[in-house]
Amino acid sequence: MVDTKQDKILVWLPSPMGDVILCTPALRAIRERFASKRIYFLAGPMTKQLLSPCSFNDEWIEYTNSNVFTLARILKKHDFSTAILFKNSFGSGLTVRLAGIPQRVGYSRDCRGLFLTEKIAPPKDARGKFKPVSMIDYYLGITSWLGCQKNDISLELLLEEADTSQLNQKMPDVFSPASLLVILVPGGAFGPSKCWLPERFAQTADWIIENYQAMVAISVAPNKQEKEIANSIASSAKHKLYNLADTPLTLGQLKSFFAQADLVISNDTGPRHIAIALGRKIVSLFGPNNPEWTQTGYEKEIQIVGTAECAPCEKPECSQQEHLCMQSITVEMVCNAAEKMLGDKKPQERL
Repeated sequence: MVDTKQDKILVWLPSPMGDVILCTPALRAIRERFASKRIYFLAGPMTKQLLSPCSFNDEWIEYTNSNVFTLARILKKHDFSTAILFKNSFGSGLTVRLAGIPQRVGYSRDCRGLFLTEKIAPPKDARGKFKPVSMIDYYLGITSWLGCQKNDISLELLLEEADTSQLNQKMPDVFSPASLLVILVPGGAFGPSKCWLPERFAQTADWIIENYQAMVAISVAPNKQEKEIANSIASSAKHKLYNLADTPLTLGQLKSFFAQADLVISNDTGPRHIAIALGRKIVSLFGPNNPEWTQTGYEKEIQIVGTAECAPCEKPECSQQEHLCMQSITVEMVCNAAEKMLGDKKPQERL
């Protein structure tokens, strides 16, 4: 267990956006358990931007070079008493061992058990494979080992006032109090297998505009593949959509943008968790991935799970001739779910 007489605790955060947000209940539990200790978060720039501002830590150690020897030298200077590893990798275990941190806590996986002083067995099924459990519970398994209480499992992200102010100046036409704001998230960092068909997103957008006179925006990552998806949706729709591929936002501004949404319709990808953490209504679309991995118990979410004999395959690219699981999700299904969420909803007061 953590020696509470010591002062400095290192928490190595996961990297994928969704995992970072699903980790926030565990980060809250650590903050509550070790309120008098100085807590440092180790993460890349994206993770720091996503969680900032943050009430769970005192300091950040940001890295862009993941070389284990470079990182070990940096960490060694801080004289940490404990390292808590939420990042699943061999390199993270080796790094904290080379840094000479006395107590090293994490799941014994990825061949790194030798480097840990507190080895936690990850949940596995009878075949020895990783058992599908919510990543919230997966990360809380580490905090439970540390003696933390499981008081609150809600996801959490905070906003910067400056980001909201800049966003309103940057996109004044989106935040009209006379219309609802619906955000589509058609991409997915995991791979194309998670993506619903662009033409169906376009048809859904048209239905929402025709029935709710809403402003519909497309939110995608700033890479070529997702920009092409956004452009395809925008060009297929009969009505004008607000394409964020043409208006790049910082992560802070993106959070502020999502915070103003009346509804988010998303593939199972990182921004889905942004919406949940900010208390938005959401319709989530699942195909190749098992929803159990990312269950949150969130009451304002409708999950639509595609059906196919090969699903869930957990593969980033579909190996079938047709993408059956995502094709099984119809426009009617998504529009019905959107109607349940929006009902006779009136435009909300903008932040």
